Amino acid sequence: MTVLIKRNLKLFFRDKSAVLFSLLAIFIIISLYAVFLGDVWLEDSMKGIKNANALMNTWLVAGLLSVASVTTTLGAFGVMIDDKVKKIDKDFNSAPIKSSQITIGYIGSAFLIGVIMSIITIFASQIYIVLNGGEWISPLALIKVLMLVIFTTMTNTSIVCFIVSFFNSHSAFSTASTIIGTLIGFLTGIYLPIGALPESVQTVIKVFPVSHAASLFRQVLMADAMQTAFAEIPASYLSDFKEYMGVTFSFSSYEVSPWLSILILVFTAAVFYGLSLLNMSKRRQ
Repeated sequence: MTVLIKRNLKLFFRDKSAVLFSLLAIFIIISLYAVFLGDVWLEDSMKGIKNANALMNTWLVAGLLSVASVTTTLGAFGVMIDDKVKKIDKDFNSAPIKSSQITIGYIGSAFLIGVIMSIITIFASQIYIVLNGGEWISPLALIKVLMLVIFTTMTNTSIVCFIVSFFNSHSAFSTASTIIGTLIGFLTGIYLPIGALPESVQTVIKVFPVSHAASLFRQVLMADAMQTAFAEIPASYLSDFKEYMGVTFSFSSYEVSPWLSILILVFTAAVFYGLSLLNMSKRRQ
């Protein structure tokens, strides 16, 4: 199993185009924010708010981290598709190794790739924030973010593995990658704040597991910036801001706690890991 994980890691990082493609959605989000979205929000919605630029930069970074573990793990599972297309998976099936170990090999390598690329995103984004007048993340906040990266990547790896397990060709995989890369920005409330969307769409987003990851990242990364920005503004405005920007989720009068969001991520990871294992085992029979 360890050998399979090492093999998959080497194959992924050896293919530079696969690495770049897995980061494509992140590049698109940054470009859209830099060229269009950032100025619109700062000039309209955030006008008059102290330290608005730093606040929105941390909001963007939180969204990027929630997306990174989706797109990079998706790219990592390209190795599994290559094995199917080249019939290498048949060699695995004839070898004295359990199908569950093969599945864990793919999931384990994708998980590690997602964590590695997310950590790179953290430090690259911190440099961006500091260069734009922000501050370095505190050690405690960094520890929290790294823990969230693990939970988020664990969940997204399981979901992506289940989806990819149905594909047997590069064309189907590429189509799915394009669709997921496009939708993920909307489902995590990056292209448009959640509060700007219709209520029915907001409900869909709030039950989507990856959105809870984005919410958790925002609560940690935006904490200091929000405290500074809303220091002289009534608390009700801060509450409305959190709800509008997807920092917190509420169903009627109930606000989802961070621990509940974490529980949702862990539960989702367990369910989709089981489904992935079941589906891939059936396809090898």
